Amino acid sequence: MCGIVAIAGKTPVNQALYDALTVLQHRGQDAAGIVTSEHGRLFLRKENGMVRDVFHTRHMLRLAGNFGIGHVRYPTAGSSSSAEAQPFYVNSPYGITLAHNGNLTNAQELAKAIFLTDLRHVNTDSDSEVLLNIFAHELQANGKIAPSVDDIFAAVSGVHKRCRGAYAVVAMITGYGIVGFRDPFGIRPIIFGERDTPDGKEYIVASESVAVTSLGFRVVRDLLPGEAVFINEAGELFTRQCAENPVYSPCIFEHVYFARPDSIIDNISVYKARLRMGEKLANTITRDYPDLNIDVVMPIPDTSRTAALELANQLNVKYREGFMKNRYIGRTFIMPGQGQRKKSVRQKLNPIELEFAGKNVLLVDDSIVRGTTCREIIQMARDAGANKVYFASAAPAVKFPNVYGIDMPAKDELIAHGRTDQEVCDLIGADALIYQKLEDLISAAREGNPDIQQFDCSVFNGEYVTGDIDDAYLDKLQASRSDSAKKQSRHGSTMVDLANG
Repeated sequence: MCGIVAIAGKTPVNQALYDALTVLQHRGQDAAGIVTSEHGRLFLRKENGMVRDVFHTRHMLRLAGNFGIGHVRYPTAGSSSSAEAQPFYVNSPYGITLAHNGNLTNAQELAKAIFLTDLRHVNTDSDSEVLLNIFAHELQANGKIAPSVDDIFAAVSGVHKRCRGAYAVVAMITGYGIVGFRDPFGIRPIIFGERDTPDGKEYIVASESVAVTSLGFRVVRDLLPGEAVFINEAGELFTRQCAENPVYSPCIFEHVYFARPDSIIDNISVYKARLRMGEKLANTITRDYPDLNIDVVMPIPDTSRTAALELANQLNVKYREGFMKNRYIGRTFIMPGQGQRKKSVRQKLNPIELEFAGKNVLLVDDSIVRGTTCREIIQMARDAGANKVYFASAAPAVKFPNVYGIDMPAKDELIAHGRTDQEVCDLIGADALIYQKLEDLISAAREGNPDIQQFDCSVFNGEYVTGDIDDAYLDKLQASRSDSAKKQSRHGSTMVDLANG
């Protein structure tokens, strides 16, 4: 999962891009990058690390120009090498920089085609660089010195015809403007906004609405599946549907975990969706687990807090903050490697023992993926004196790999894959385990926008909306992107990192 932003301004955009990336930092903590454009020149800074660590005063001063794009990354495809930090750049045609959130499911096939038919070289294992070269080739096909608006949208149409999978993209065509576009299923989120200045309108394109509103922009709307937006250097905005058969199928896991609660994605308030998750989970507990005798409900900070609060309200049970979080430890779900995730849990969370002593505690988390974190937390609750420890997940059991840009690639690393709920309960050491029903999760999200007929729920039901995923693909994915494979890649890479300090 990554965060993207682009700003077409009337004054320098370096600080605004930086501020937007800090707001989107929750979407990726592995690397960050910004590229700006002024008088046909590009200025780039990208490196591994958090936004605050990548950009220092000397870097910000070099990022000149009124147009620019930015990116925060955590690795799914490729490695965590700084060579794969974004934005990526290709010089022909025109000089294009691009930042991408998602994952191409046919990236390897495209990489071969790029070399054999497009005569383009791809320097990393990142599917984002593949996508950039596809877009560049399609744009070059117009053969013009200066691309028209029609040429740019035609290039996006060409991307849709060749690329499969999930992608929300911002790109900058040097000297011409900024492009944003979304895959024909709308799996990954992307939204745009505007604001008035004395010099005219400025525009922003970003992963989440919180990046739009926090910078003082007004939300215009989400891009539709397959749609593109283009803002030229004169500040004129154009939009166009560029896909032949778009199908609205946004990723429901954005509402479960990834997005900030103060964001609105596809006209659905993430906060309200999580409240409804808590309400529906409470209904399940009341109906199916009437004898638990719960004394207190506690969230696993931070993402589950909204659902847990509403769950407690519905059950008429005390809500307490039983764990204090160390804000200087990153999100364990995003950390590469099972060992590092396990080690960080007790560093990140510390129990308030008085809230646990002698009580039947219901712990609420947003989801259970590998099971490492919840197992450690349940043991911490017992060590703090809890009588019984029940565990509730605001999402259904995660049983299948994700292929659209979320780091759940290896089915054998998913605790619920091939196991019953009771087997998972035993493995994590809970006295009872309650999962959200899939139909309730879908209802919780859809209630915010009834126009969305389906969501991508593939991690829960194994149904991949792009229709191009089979067992052979998943087996190959597991072989290349499991924790062990990533560890080998980090230790065995021959790529030379070139840090632009």
